[in-house]
Amino acid sequence: MSQENNRLVQHFISQLQAIQNGKPWIGNSYAKVLDGLSEDQMFVRPAKLKSVAAIISHLTLWREEAILKIQSGTGSKTDACPENWLPDNDLEAQGWQAIKLRYDRGQAQLIALLNDKDDSFLQQEYYDTDFKGNYSYQWMLDGILQHDIYHLGQLGVIVKHLKML
Repeated sequence: MSQENNRLVQHFISQLQAIQNGKPWIGNSYAKVLDGLSEDQMFVRPAKLKSVAAIISHLTLWREEAILKIQSGTGSKTDACPENWLPDNDLEAQGWQAIKLRYDRGQAQLIALLNDKDDSFLQQEYYDTDFKGNYSYQWMLDGILQHDIYHLGQLGVIVKHLKML
């Protein structure tokens, strides 16, 4: 595929990568924020906040949902689905390594799917189960980036509390 045909798609990919493990304009990436935390700390809920594991699991659900939307043209999850925020004991039973591996695989799969798209894909529509309507893939990708940044900020607060314990 010519670079001329997918500049905007490549921009989305570079933003996804920067937020995860690069140097985003907003400051630290997920990799930087989580660096140095122990496996046990990933399940701690300081000051009644969510745990790191809960947030990463939540992000994974929506990554996998984005992948499904790209592959099939429709989603399957809503904000109210039980998988959106799994109970702490379910997360601990999975273990941090499995949660992180699933998240990393989702990120890699999403980027691989996007790499095969040209910019016209962004204007195509899918059916969003949660918002009950048709939306463009560009709207979805903008949302994923916004969602990632929102939770990155939340993780920064959680990690600050964890380091004070």
